[in-house]
Amino acid sequence: MDCKERLRDCFDEMVVYKDLKKTNFFSALSLPSFMRDWLLKKFEDENGNFDKDDMVRFVKKYIPRKDDWTSIKNRVIVEGERVKFLAKISIDIDVKTGQVSFALPDFGLGYKDTIVEGDVWAECKDDLVRGNDVWGMIELGYRSPEDFDIEFEYESKRSRGKTSRDGRIRLISFKNFCPYQIDLDQYKDARREFSTDEWIDIILGAVDYNANGYETEEQKLTMLTRLLPFVEKRLNLIELAPKGTGKSYLFGNVSRFGWLSSGGVMSRAKMFYDQTKRKEGLIAGNDFVTLDEVQTISFTDTDEMRAALKGYLEQGNFTVGDYKGVADAGVILCGNIRKEIMDADGYSNMFTELPVVFHESALIERFHGFIKGWNIPRMNDDLKVDGWALNSEYFCSIMHELRSDMTYRTIVDELVIVPEGADTRDTEAVKRISTAYLKLLFPNVQKVSDIEPREFKRYCLDRARKMRDTIKYQLGLLDVEYSGKDLPAFSVKGLE
Repeated sequence: MDCKERLRDCFDEMVVYKDLKKTNFFSALSLPSFMRDWLLKKFEDENGNFDKDDMVRFVKKYIPRKDDWTSIKNRVIVEGERVKFLAKISIDIDVKTGQVSFALPDFGLGYKDTIVEGDVWAECKDDLVRGNDVWGMIELGYRSPEDFDIEFEYESKRSRGKTSRDGRIRLISFKNFCPYQIDLDQYKDARREFSTDEWIDIILGAVDYNANGYETEEQKLTMLTRLLPFVEKRLNLIELAPKGTGKSYLFGNVSRFGWLSSGGVMSRAKMFYDQTKRKEGLIAGNDFVTLDEVQTISFTDTDEMRAALKGYLEQGNFTVGDYKGVADAGVILCGNIRKEIMDADGYSNMFTELPVVFHESALIERFHGFIKGWNIPRMNDDLKVDGWALNSEYFCSIMHELRSDMTYRTIVDELVIVPEGADTRDTEAVKRISTAYLKLLFPNVQKVSDIEPREFKRYCLDRARKMRDTIKYQLGLLDVEYSGKDLPAFSVKGLE
């Protein structure tokens, strides 16, 4: 049985047929890959065929564009219809009143115009409180001012403002986007059916890339390095790469659990906590936050943002005013790199074109590793997946679940020999990156004896060392205090 047959046998309906070389159809729909694969799973037959007309009708009915929002409001408010569609929803609970409201960020619908009534909240709250933004099938209705129950409101002894009797769009029902239970143990067991080379190719297919389009294993692994923050909490990375290598696509389309911010203005309020709105920022509701095109991002207050980033990258907490928050999102900086710097392979100052907020060694040291994106080939048709592959929506859910599995870090702690006097930040960075590689490439490993020491060294520790070593070298260029300080000689138990 070849690899593709074993893939379908092991993962059954979690495998879909992807043919991204023929992109016209899905490009026109402008769907992220996790939603595209959800549709493929819904409409494909066992041979990977689907009726385009059926899919188009479903998309038109349940996946509206921003331009359709006025029509939806008319149906809900004026016509009195109940309207159901797929959307990203966020929840807010008013501290003073206890009232639950929601927002649809993709359509500009804010909390002040909505309400989630008690019976609906009781049914849906377990799914809705999982993050800042949750994908799902929502059903909307309208609560007109005439529907306001003054007696009920009085008896509930809730303090209401002047707009309490205003009409509100109400949430009638919510069904989580993921239509199945994630069986992490089954996923781990399935890994045993494949070689490491095969598994690398399977992961590439899961995130829409054709393994046969890469010339070397190094190119494949560098591409997959981008996924490390998807599986490990608070893994902070920097990537500089030429244009056209797929940075934005992977960080912005593969997972519904992350956030991609491209250029523009970034404030502490947006990133961490908004005191005016009393609402946590991007860092609190996502698995990772990627600042793409970082050269073009401006910060409202450089010193304020730098201080907030240093505190968060170090300990995973942040303080804004009298608010103290905790989060586990990784922070990724992505930027483009000039050829002359790229050709130096990390031995010239690569941070000169970054915003001034990142020109401080104490901040850069808190990033765990560096991705040499110039080892990734420019995107072309040969790199687009064409054939049976893991459903991206399923795979991103698996990666999300792996973040909470502490087994792997225990194994890394046992395997990695830390030399005396090793810097704490270096040790933590190397171990955290090694853990992420272990989760990604060897999810079946549940105890030390499950992996060969040489394989762990090659695919996990050595790669982690190289990523951290680039950070160390760049620190020496930024600050004379770090100059000449080598990375400690971490080794693997059993290979001393």
